Amino acid sequence: MNATPAGSEQEERGELEELRRLLPAGPVERQVLPPGRRSHHKDVLMQLIDRDSGSGRGRASGSSTAGGRTGVGHGDPGRPRVPRLARPALLAGSVAVAVALAAGLTVGIGAGRGDGGTAARPGASSTAGAGGSRGVVVTLDRIAAVALRTDVEPVGDGQFVYVRSTGAGNEGVFDGPVELGKMHERQVWFSQRQGPVTDVGLIREDGQDWPIEVGVPDGTDPKDSAVPAGFDRPTYAWLASLPTDPDALLKLLYADTRVEEGEDKDQAVFGRIGDLVGEQIMPSATAAAFYKATARIPGVTEVADAVDAVGRHGIAIAREDTRHGTRTEWIFDPGTLDYLGVRTVFSRDTERAEAGTVYDTSAVLERAVVDKRGQEPGERRRAGRG
Repeated sequence: MNATPAGSEQEERGELEELRRLLPAGPVERQVLPPGRRSHHKDVLMQLIDRDSGSGRGRASGSSTAGGRTGVGHGDPGRPRVPRLARPALLAGSVAVAVALAAGLTVGIGAGRGDGGTAARPGASSTAGAGGSRGVVVTLDRIAAVALRTDVEPVGDGQFVYVRSTGAGNEGVFDGPVELGKMHERQVWFSQRQGPVTDVGLIREDGQDWPIEVGVPDGTDPKDSAVPAGFDRPTYAWLASLPTDPDALLKLLYADTRVEEGEDKDQAVFGRIGDLVGEQIMPSATAAAFYKATARIPGVTEVADAVDAVGRHGIAIAREDTRHGTRTEWIFDPGTLDYLGVRTVFSRDTERAEAGTVYDTSAVLERAVVDKRGQEPGERRRAGRG
């Protein structure tokens, strides 16, 4: 029988202790679902919906004609982009699902044409270290510098992060040809309570309000299902407690991000950062650290020209998921380097679509801090004047 050397065990324990020290105080909900692979996981969810309803067809955006709730429990159905499900409370995943559902900003993928950076390397290392190309490192440093200089309004425990966006996603049949749906607007409100909650927030889309809630199994105490602030339910205060050293932050991300067998962990970490910077409000130093950490992920590239959901052109930070023939783009204004949005396209020809086909696209129109769930920024300003 081969024994593990004592030195290796001690080294591993030391590594774990160091990671525990990096974690913010208080419980942290571990992510069950990898935050990359939006297209794959969305299709898996739609297959489950179709199988359950017997319809044989489901919109990949999960649209519903009946009112209902977006439920979130503790299984592994996938990470769809849009929270409108064919059947209410169908999901049974971690709160990472709730955030992905409400976000509507799927980490996108830029077209395989007009790429101004180095192509992503197939089989890139699954540990942080090598980092992106020299050009993308410079660009991410510039984006981080802008983030660091940005004044951010702190968000209180009882307040909500509000994001208004517009976009469209694939509405084709499961595993079939991609059909981009109609562009539409949506609004989301994320609770900022630090303690465990089952009420994560609210989404307003297609004229209806959809509560984002943690699924509570029948016959159980809701308190037992409540989830605290963490990577899967980020709040401003929790994000502020993360390390702002890029290496320490990236190390924490790699330690906390789980992937399925055969999945690219670098891509999963890249996607997770994209979720956080896409639809959250965080301290400027934390945002800068995330961008600097991204520069250290292998395979990250820069795309010279990308277009968001409302037609705004910008430069993009991208990474290709070679396993699925897609690529993720975070799009930034070329002048101000402000975050604009994301899109997902096929980076090579597949049975489902040709290279360059848009899978989903989204653009952020407004971010704000509000005092109540469902309140819009204008309403808050009017209430303040009153």
